[in-house]
Amino acid sequence: MQAAGLRACHPSEDMMPSDTGKLKITPTSIPEVLLIEPTVFGDNRGWFTESFNANDFAKATGLEVQFVQDNHSFSRQWTLRGMHYQMEHTQGKLVRVIAGSVFDVAVDLRQAAATFGQWVGVELSAQNHKQLWVPPGFAHGFLVLSETAEFVYKTTDYYHPESEVCLSWCDPQVAIQWPIPLGKQALLNAKDAAGLALQRAPTF
Repeated sequence: MQAAGLRACHPSEDMMPSDTGKLKITPTSIPEVLLIEPTVFGDNRGWFTESFNANDFAKATGLEVQFVQDNHSFSRQWTLRGMHYQMEHTQGKLVRVIAGSVFDVAVDLRQAAATFGQWVGVELSAQNHKQLWVPPGFAHGFLVLSETAEFVYKTTDYYHPESEVCLSWCDPQVAIQWPIPLGKQALLNAKDAAGLALQRAPTF
């Protein structure tokens, strides 16, 4: 029985997904790195999106992966984290931003690939809801564009510090075009500042 003065608690039809789990998949200039755009349903109250659904992810991408760890970082503007990868327990990463915006980068370290040593970068933000799939065999990093940003990502294997490697974020051979304004400098920790040049870094 409905109490007087209260509305029945039913979902609003204009917020219910009519095609739940549909994803837009766009291969980047490195085809194995995928830009993923989930459907966002909005109305005057706000919005709803299904940020991950294992069945829909597999169907849309053709990938059968199992994520085992979620990570979450908070960073200030011009913080640069990267370029990280693991030689053992190699990780695929599904990355997104839940507050602010970042320039997200993947570098192909697969020696047999035609795109070896090449990079791809995209802006991910809380506003655009875009995600990036970074397969195993790639170094990954990001630069914070907004005043602050919260970055979250799923990984296909556990963190393994013994085999972690850091590729130099500013290696001239890779030549990542970071969107850092004149007069600003990337904020780095000691490990990332000492990243290895591509010629010295172990690859896959």
